[in-house]
Amino acid sequence: PLASPMPPSKRTGRSSRLRFQRYVADRNNASHVETINDRLDKELEKKKAKGPKRPFGTLLRNFWQLLSGHRLTIGASLVTLSISVGFALVMPMTTKLAIDYVLTDKPGPAGLPDNLQGLSRVNLLWLVSAIMLGAAVCGAAFAIWGRWQCTRITKRVQVGLRKDVFDHASNLPLHRIQAIKAGGVSSILREDAGGVGELVFTLIYNPWRAVTQFLGTLAVIVWIDWRLVLGALGVLPVIWFSHRTWISRIRPMYRDIRHTRQTIDAQSAETFGGMRVVRGFNRRLAEAGRFTREGHFMARQELRTWWWSRILEIAWQILIPLASVCVLVYGGSRVLEGTLTIGDLMAFSAYLLMLLGPLEALVSSATNVQNNLAALDRVQDLLEEDREFATQAERRPIDRTTVRGRVTLEHVTFAYPPRKAKRALGADDHELGRDTDADEPGPKPVIVDLNLDVEPGETIAFVGRSGAGKTTLCNLIARFYDPTAGRILLDGQDLTTLDVDDYRRLLGIVEQDVFLFDGSVRDNIGYARRDATNDDIRAAAIAANAHEFITELEDGYETLIGERGVRLSGGQKQRLAIARAILADPKILILDEATSNLDTESERLIQRSLAALMRHRTSFVIAHRLSTIRHADRIVVIEDGVIVEQGTHDELLAKDGRYADVLKMQLEGDGTTSLPEPNAV
Repeated sequence: PLASPMPPSKRTGRSSRLRFQRYVADRNNASHVETINDRLDKELEKKKAKGPKRPFGTLLRNFWQLLSGHRLTIGASLVTLSISVGFALVMPMTTKLAIDYVLTDKPGPAGLPDNLQGLSRVNLLWLVSAIMLGAAVCGAAFAIWGRWQCTRITKRVQVGLRKDVFDHASNLPLHRIQAIKAGGVSSILREDAGGVGELVFTLIYNPWRAVTQFLGTLAVIVWIDWRLVLGALGVLPVIWFSHRTWISRIRPMYRDIRHTRQTIDAQSAETFGGMRVVRGFNRRLAEAGRFTREGHFMARQELRTWWWSRILEIAWQILIPLASVCVLVYGGSRVLEGTLTIGDLMAFSAYLLMLLGPLEALVSSATNVQNNLAALDRVQDLLEEDREFATQAERRPIDRTTVRGRVTLEHVTFAYPPRKAKRALGADDHELGRDTDADEPGPKPVIVDLNLDVEPGETIAFVGRSGAGKTTLCNLIARFYDPTAGRILLDGQDLTTLDVDDYRRLLGIVEQDVFLFDGSVRDNIGYARRDATNDDIRAAAIAANAHEFITELEDGYETLIGERGVRLSGGQKQRLAIARAILADPKILILDEATSNLDTESERLIQRSLAALMRHRTSFVIAHRLSTIRHADRIVVIEDGVIVEQGTHDELLAKDGRYADVLKMQLEGDGTTSLPEPNAV
């Protein structure tokens, strides 16, 4: 009988407990400002020496730059905040006045100003109460205005930073976008960029309130009894020690938590995006287990950070009552001696709490500051990555009306960028002592010294086995990548000298793996042209043989098709993608197995539409079924990134070379002995 399967944690050693134990060991051995992520994500550190992350001063300058345009408003908010703190300082003093001058006989009304000497105690009580109420109302009015302005700035910073992150991430090289993954980008946009905006409060507003309240309270206490100030200032070394001992450790912990959250978001997005595959291979429970283990690991990280943060709060919960006891003993003895009034003692006790309260708030809120600084640190990591083709000089714009469409490849060689072998801490290889940051073996060139000259309006068909380099070659022509060596020309001009956005506006691309957005049919077809009318969209759908099935949908062109077009069949999605390309009216057309998901009848009709679409356009076609490319102007056979044959269908058959061999194998596989007449390109 088959043995019962072992739990995943026993099979792989990747339980959250073991990972966390390894994490704690590495954290304890690491520098107090060095994050585990420094060793897990080396791609972000290619241009940096291994070591501490950005110091506080650097992050502060970066955040100050983000506040450009808001600094005057923040300054005004801090002024109103200071005024509201001033009104708050009036409250304990009015309490002293009520006790000493109204409620007791010592020192009694004799200490009042001359214009108040004639007031009765009841009237004095009402006057003091009115002062207290007026101070509270005025303080609240000033405070709410400043807080509202800072809240608006927080949201504007978040929106602006999210826009910058989105724009920068969308301009990263494709291999970096693929490495970050969609869920990871979403985590940075949602969590990290949002945390940076909160720095308006945690780094500016709240500390300013604490500092002004501390200084104001300190001045009042000096006026009451300067000797009591010495004891209050004794807590400052405690703050310094707590910062050096605890706070400096917390930011790396929060950075690790955010890295783990990004990984979880990326994995969950990937799982739901591939749910058909997950269910098809009965891996739902395995994916749920992986998600749960990652969640447990992050929870352990969060709980560990929580305890480090709470140590400070516990210390202050003991320190403040201790200070109050000291004030009571010392001040009470002064009252008994007659050198201090009861009102002075009560006021001083209140001011002491107002003095220690900001210090406690500064220490406890420092954990939030470190959390938000960790978010800013990660955002800066992303923003400092080089954009796509960022190192190239300024590029010339392209006038679409003058483009002829001649594409020339001269000695083109290309190898995909190397990747780092990244794994989450606690993975098997790491636990076995293997290098989790080692480079993968040097990449082998996918395209090797390839030369090809394509005339305007010519249709080129790429033929070859899977992995031969056909799709890579089309990606180079679309300028998703630049050649490692050699160059690609458009009408005699090197693509690297032309504006990449202008160039891509000349392209129309239909791939085998169709990507559709979660919107209506009309939105997906019209994605190719923002100014497309309903008639333009309908005409494109008719040309792609999609109009008939669209009109049969419940809402026609307004039907919502779901994420990635989940409500449509493969053939229907393919036809929408073709309609989108037709609407773009491209100068250069790239078809990568564009008819692979169609039935025979739909394929025949669409091939006629494609033939009309490709007329007078430079076209590149990839098709595994050679019968669909028989009428291409030129067929290029590629093997291992090298052109081994090229010519027309008849010319290549006459050579009886590699193309003829592949064609014969396909005919034998179909059970036929002659080439069928296609309605192809």
